[in-house]
Amino acid sequence: MTTPFDNEKYLKLQKEAIVKRASMFSKLYLEVGGKLFDDLHASRVLPGFESNNKLQILLSLKDESEIVIAINANDIKNRKIRGDLEITYDVEVERLIFSLKKAGMNVNSVAFSFYEPNDEVDKFIKKLRRMKIPTYKQYRINGYPHDTSTIVSENGFGKNEFIKTDKKIIIVTAPGPGSGKMATCLSQLYHENKNGIRAGYAKLETFPVWNLPLDHPVNIAYEAATADLLDLNMIDPFHLKSYGVLAVNYNRDVEVFPLLKNIITTINGECIYNSPTDMGVNMVGFAIADDNAIRIAAKNEIIRRYYEAEKNYLLGKYDENIVEKSKLLMSKVGVSTEDRKCVQAALNKEKEVQTPSMAIELKDGRLICGRRSELLTSSAALLLNSLKALAGINEKLFLLSPNVIEPIISLKMDSLKNSNPKIHAEEILIALAIQANTNPMAELALKEIKNLKGCEAHSSCLLSATDLKTLNKIGINVTEEPQSYLFRK
Repeated sequence: MTTPFDNEKYLKLQKEAIVKRASMFSKLYLEVGGKLFDDLHASRVLPGFESNNKLQILLSLKDESEIVIAINANDIKNRKIRGDLEITYDVEVERLIFSLKKAGMNVNSVAFSFYEPNDEVDKFIKKLRRMKIPTYKQYRINGYPHDTSTIVSENGFGKNEFIKTDKKIIIVTAPGPGSGKMATCLSQLYHENKNGIRAGYAKLETFPVWNLPLDHPVNIAYEAATADLLDLNMIDPFHLKSYGVLAVNYNRDVEVFPLLKNIITTINGECIYNSPTDMGVNMVGFAIADDNAIRIAAKNEIIRRYYEAEKNYLLGKYDENIVEKSKLLMSKVGVSTEDRKCVQAALNKEKEVQTPSMAIELKDGRLICGRRSELLTSSAALLLNSLKALAGINEKLFLLSPNVIEPIISLKMDSLKNSNPKIHAEEILIALAIQANTNPMAELALKEIKNLKGCEAHSSCLLSATDLKTLNKIGINVTEEPQSYLFRK
């Protein structure tokens, strides 16, 4: 079968596009948006897209590039949290440094945008310096980004500390949005120009995909993913005017483009870009091999994002308007929660057994269910049942003997003083691994874990963070009913 997204072709085209752009300047500052690691959104809407593609692209350029990590000093002061990992931005910076260095990348430094003296910020700067990571301060500029005459002067970018770099391509990334990546790039352009270096700026972001239609489900899925940021896809008016070609961009890039072009022109005497789309080097749209399959995957992601919005609303993280926007985006592509087959299967199972349940749709279309019991969480039960189904093991046969399960429960209750004796998803996999040494069926079932990656699953209630994390690690795309079984009879 043809993979919907040709990942090998994408990596080749993307590297070529970056190298070509870099050849136009003495030095290229490349702003890289989104996630360098574990871009699960991209891998869900573009089946075949590897979640660590950005890292692979950077690794292919490592001999001619170095990395600057930008972080907004206010995000450290305010203890901003990265929602998907539940860690603060300063911890995420450390994680990025460690992961990039481990992968073999050259981490040049960390740039602190909007810097003002602050105990938490200064403490973190000292910590990085102890780790032998150079740090640079980028200050708040009055009138940024509108007052070009002040910005492009010694009282603007001139106040910032110049980041010393040696490579042809400088990759500027960040722990999250609003970290000051673009401002860091433009500040460097100013200082490079003062030193007689003609530096350029470009941007690598996966979404929206500029050469897909505005109403393509992949682009709608991007709006669904950024509903809390209020991003809106739109036709790039500058690109249309300059070339007569429809190209998709999003509101923030379109709004800031005239100011950005003005700043670059003031620094370098010219700007080679006529539109925000021109600034990008995204080649995703050229690697789609099966548009119909991509559309189906993206529509499923839009439904998944709706459930995520409902969950975050229940938890008090989102306002109701974000839920309404998510509903609107579902209707825009003509889908509803009923189109996600595992949803109704999970709800029907719960209605039948009167306890929290889950359902998963396997790649061959089979729907497998699991229910919460005295021993297992619904996630653990679902994993056991789906692995048995994939391995062709009779569903009535037990994979785990009591002499494996009972010590786990005893440990949790007696030694760890856990109030919940039920075995979670990760624990059931560990138990299977132990049993595999003496039980051929358990060994057979374990080998099928890889075939759960990319499967769609639904829970009739909110899952524990422990179980959700395990299912995500396996690669199962999970949605949850926005209700907690703790408050139900």
